[in-house]
Amino acid sequence: MKIGIVCYPTFGGSGVVATELGMALADKGHEVHFITYNQPVRLDFISHNLHFHQVLIEEYPLFQYQPYELALSSKMVEVVQKYDLEILHVHYAIPHAYAAFMAKQMLLEKGIQVKVVTTLHGTDITLVGSHPNYKTAVEFSINNSDIVTAVSNNLKETTNKLFTIKKNIEVVYNFIDTEKYDKAREEECRRIALAKPEEKIITHISNFRPVKRVEDVINIFYRVQKEIPSKLLMIGEGPERAKVEALTKKLNLRKKVFFLGNSTEIDKILCYSDVFLLPSKTESFGLAALEAMAAKTAVISTNTGGLPEVNIHGETGYLSNLGDVDDMAKNTLKILQDDSILNKFKENAKAHTKMFSLDNILPIYEEIYTSCFKSIL
Repeated sequence: MKIGIVCYPTFGGSGVVATELGMALADKGHEVHFITYNQPVRLDFISHNLHFHQVLIEEYPLFQYQPYELALSSKMVEVVQKYDLEILHVHYAIPHAYAAFMAKQMLLEKGIQVKVVTTLHGTDITLVGSHPNYKTAVEFSINNSDIVTAVSNNLKETTNKLFTIKKNIEVVYNFIDTEKYDKAREEECRRIALAKPEEKIITHISNFRPVKRVEDVINIFYRVQKEIPSKLLMIGEGPERAKVEALTKKLNLRKKVFFLGNSTEIDKILCYSDVFLLPSKTESFGLAALEAMAAKTAVISTNTGGLPEVNIHGETGYLSNLGDVDDMAKNTLKILQDDSILNKFKENAKAHTKMFSLDNILPIYEEIYTSCFKSIL
């Protein structure tokens, strides 16, 4: 099949999933075209079936904000026409689903049919899409997509609660390439470069937005390191980084906390880790937690959103109420206090990721595409 993928080309979960999906589809022999304003950060052109089309926005003094949606819709039309695409798979409702609907209508006037699959990832629904300024357009775009998927049951329920949805939303979990994390661990894992043999390594990965509650990460670690020798790896960039660095200095943790910025080698970084902290206000799924689990890392997280569908309390890690840093610190210590307990959680975490493997999830998307493709014939 010939598939167009539209996503945000960033380090966020939706962009990562869309990119990994496109590369996996290309490996299976499908022709995949990414349509976005920059090349996705994890896109690796190792397959001749992968293509990238950049959306360019012309500067015009009349507009205070340049109309990306118009440029995106026009680019979709251009790529569909030129390469005979059959499916447009858009990730994130805003503005991609809306732009895809406009492209589909323009193509229909030219006698060309293309099907639109919309995947909802979370903040496009919970934080942005439900805003009064956007709600009507988002609701319209979802209802006019041919197939709609959500990355967790919790997100499906939230979407149906916030909007009047006239079609069934299919739950297709985010996936992970477990083999990539196995290879990273098989290669030399230079743990000694970051911590002494007796020290434990705790990790956090996010875009450092307020919803991730990165100050909670520091406060949890502060409690843990007083009991168990440990180091903290902070991976990512975002608006809360300066505030978190200031808190690290205030608590005299600068020699124990490493800010590593954004990285395309998450698998190699996670091979160092014993426990992963994710105290988010909400997570539609929790892809970062799943990546940690694939690297044999126990997870300490909140019990919000879709996280209980990923992190199994008492097996792969522990769940706590939002903001309860004392409980999260206590649970972290419970895991780290004994190597046999830690290893059990690590093994459980790795085993649980099998249900989210690429081999299990990719055929579901292929089936969705096939059902769309058949309806065109």
